[in-house]
Amino acid sequence: MSTSCHHLDHNCEWPDTDELVAAANRIRPYVSVTPVMTSSLLDSMSNGRRLYFKCEHLQRTGSFKLRGALNALLRMPQGYAGVVAHSSGNHGQALAWAADRLRLVCCVVVPNDTPAAKIQPMRSYGAEVHFCQPNYSDRRRVCDRLAAERRLYPVPSSDHWDVISGQASVGLELIEQVPELDAVLVPVCGGGLAAGVALASATMSKAAEPASASAARSSVRVYCVEAAGKNLAASLVAGQPLNTSDEFIPTVAESLRLRPVAPLALSVLHRLAERRVFSVDNAGMAGGVRLAARYLKQTVEAASGAALFAAVHLADKTLPPVTECQNIGVVLSGGNLDPFSKEFYRLTAELETVTDGGGGPVNIVGPVMLQM
Repeated sequence: MSTSCHHLDHNCEWPDTDELVAAANRIRPYVSVTPVMTSSLLDSMSNGRRLYFKCEHLQRTGSFKLRGALNALLRMPQGYAGVVAHSSGNHGQALAWAADRLRLVCCVVVPNDTPAAKIQPMRSYGAEVHFCQPNYSDRRRVCDRLAAERRLYPVPSSDHWDVISGQASVGLELIEQVPELDAVLVPVCGGGLAAGVALASATMSKAAEPASASAARSSVRVYCVEAAGKNLAASLVAGQPLNTSDEFIPTVAESLRLRPVAPLALSVLHRLAERRVFSVDNAGMAGGVRLAARYLKQTVEAASGAALFAAVHLADKTLPPVTECQNIGVVLSGGNLDPFSKEFYRLTAELETVTDGGGGPVNIVGPVMLQM
């Protein structure tokens, strides 16, 4: 990507390999290289696939969002008095942390139903929190007003090339940590993380090409995991947002509530992501959160639970056969869920069955659990 290209320019070329590597190096002093976890019991539940969990919930501020926020702020043009964003929580926390480290004024616009566990850290990092109605248009309206009135630099969570380039470092790390990876499952809201991982996959594949093109390994397949009701698959085929409703998706995953995918992210996913999408309902997300708590001993958000549930219970319906696609990365995108809250209790309460995402029951209390 040319350095003269505007970071929000929808006609700009994608970030190239040099820019993705530069972004990863730029943010390295501030972020953690998150670990990859495995579980033989979860592998056995997935019918012979090997699952590799990229633990972005252990990143500073509790999610992958810090990577993109930092890269955007470190490349912010001069002349602004600070930064502003609208967020359901994780992007706001990340931006607040990054702004605090770089000594910038930060304003975050959040829906008035955002969990306190996500608001309190923003304020602790010094951000001003401004509330809005729980819909996309009001988030944008309040954010745009603050940007104009106070000369603040807007940093959207997904529709920004510097943000996407920063998120790509998740994919670069994961593919380096698990070179044999065949596919990766990524939770999708605005699509910045999935787009970054897809660009990283394409970059790593190109870098790995031997002299003989016929012997080159294929890129890692990138699969999107959505909250049921987003209908992302149609947009991936069309190459433009089709589900543009202003109303949030009714889901327990507040970080997956937006219906449209950001145009910049969609331009990448349309070309690089797989067309088949994992759609997970509330019960499935709850099941995934519970599986993480039981087998990985980790507290993750519902969005991460969606990806975990998809890998364990829906892979055979969506992925190629195990013989072609055995090693699966799963991005646990965030962990900003209070383990002492009613929400966590609700998500991890004992359930005999959860739905398989298509209405059918999946037994998650069965013989495999007796093998612990």
